[in-house]
Amino acid sequence: MVKDRWLRRFRDGDECSTKLICFPHAGGWASAYRTWPANLPADVGVLGVRYPGREDRIGDPFPSRLESLADDLADALDHLAGQRLVLFGHSLGASVAHEVAIRLQQRGFPPAALCVSARLSPRSLASQPRLVVTDDELVEEIVRHDASRREVFEDLELREFALPAIRADLELVNDYRGCRGPVLNCPVYGYVGADDPAISKEQMRGWADVTRGAFRLRVFPGGHFYLRTSEAHLLTDMAEAWSPGGRHGFS
Repeated sequence: MVKDRWLRRFRDGDECSTKLICFPHAGGWASAYRTWPANLPADVGVLGVRYPGREDRIGDPFPSRLESLADDLADALDHLAGQRLVLFGHSLGASVAHEVAIRLQQRGFPPAALCVSARLSPRSLASQPRLVVTDDELVEEIVRHDASRREVFEDLELREFALPAIRADLELVNDYRGCRGPVLNCPVYGYVGADDPAISKEQMRGWADVTRGAFRLRVFPGGHFYLRTSEAHLLTDMAEAWSPGGRHGFS
């Protein structure tokens, strides 16, 4: 089924009144979100997005454009129409989540909230230069943001296995120049690491422009992958913010 090809269900029972759809970063996998149910209320389902060309979709062709990827994902979420969805995307995943949110709103079932992490706002992306790098330079850049990947890239077999998906996602990044679609009606929550070398909290505030609703930004200790070391705090903050009747400390 289409929905099963695109979504990995870490928790998705009848008791889940909210479903959190999680979009991985460039080169990332749905399994990055496998631990999230443990730090979220039992009534929150967690579904990781399975991008083509990696993990158990290794034989599927990479998407040609980010917009095409968002089209396919919106189709895959059609069966959830009428349910309460929250979208979370980290880095590249934030842009994908935003594009999907627009498509869901256009189809008449907008998300309850959009959560964007460590990514330039759509307006800022318009002027970003293309990143043209060798494999060695690409690996160096990834390790600079995520030291935990160093061991993977030191293993030549793992390196050759991982690089095609990373390269494909880099092309999505290079070709995508931000969204000029309609403004969202749902609240938007921004998250960033205090020491992220790729993006500042001031840049993250640009996401306020994508919604007519409220915008709130939270800054956590850590770098580009702050969400690993601050996972419990991040998930507690998100769940309290967008839970029905929860606190809404927007700024």
